[in-house]
Amino acid sequence: METLELSLITPRVTLITAAENYGRFAIAPLQRGHGSSLGNALRRVLISSIPGAAVTRIKIAGVIHEFSAIPGVVEDGTQLVLNIKGIRLRSYSDRAVALQLVKQGPGPVFAGDIDAPSTVEIVNPQHYLCTIDDEHTTFEMQLTVERGRGVQLADTVSGMPIGEIAVDALFSPIPRVNFVVEEIGDDLLTGYDRLIIEIWTDGTIKPGDALSHAAQILSQYFGRIVSLNQPVEQEQSPNLPPPIPDEIANRTIDELGLSTRTYNSLRRAEIHTIGQLLRLDERGLMGIRNLGAKGIEEIHLRLAALGYRSGESGAGRASASLTDQATPPTNTPHTEE
Repeated sequence: METLELSLITPRVTLITAAENYGRFAIAPLQRGHGSSLGNALRRVLISSIPGAAVTRIKIAGVIHEFSAIPGVVEDGTQLVLNIKGIRLRSYSDRAVALQLVKQGPGPVFAGDIDAPSTVEIVNPQHYLCTIDDEHTTFEMQLTVERGRGVQLADTVSGMPIGEIAVDALFSPIPRVNFVVEEIGDDLLTGYDRLIIEIWTDGTIKPGDALSHAAQILSQYFGRIVSLNQPVEQEQSPNLPPPIPDEIANRTIDELGLSTRTYNSLRRAEIHTIGQLLRLDERGLMGIRNLGAKGIEEIHLRLAALGYRSGESGAGRASASLTDQATPPTNTPHTEE
């Protein structure tokens, strides 16, 4: 294949303004015309493809459907559902998680009154839900939290048990993205673009982390195009070990007993299973944000306890035979380093 000489300059990413739920970044210099292309791609991915968590359904004691009145509560079912949509949270579990709310009145009920497990964190505990106006009323509600991308409308959910109410789930943690392209230099031939991108979040993710995650998603697409003309091996070499069995590959990283910092770094990188870890080589692990050398070493040690090591040359490699695996490490709480 003919090699094309590229003379593109390397842009720098600069943080211009930072706030709790807002970030303004500059990416420059860019080849003239590339600012709009990059800005559109990043904006589309940021709005639609950054994962998040949301309440997907609820169950209220004594209420069959959302149009019912709630005994002892000022709001009816419809108003309560609207308020629940405003709960913003982080979930570190791949599976649906049940949260409980039990409040004996009278008085207002806030998101902070919800009893959440350690795998779920409520970001806006002061968010108002409803008001109990009867001192003899005990308000009980179960909320189900799930992870996802984009929006899941309640109308698209079917097969709900009687008494459960579907909630419009807004998973995306990025409500708004804006960008402008500025020209650097007056000459159309020698000038450059500067991309200014603004990111607003709901508080469950930092703007810089969201921008980095969006870039990783785009790089995965472009990486496929880069390797378009590379030969594809049709048959597996007899010297390579057999593929990772499903009973290992489908295990969650929770079973590794990683520290909180390492665990959260993997979760933010959308790595949820041991199989995903085994397919990462050293470069892939180093590319995970905030993981660091200490976290990589910890991962190697935990995988070694299973009789495996992470990928080499871009593919998963087992360091022990599939029939001679070590005993998995005992699950331990994630502790801060």
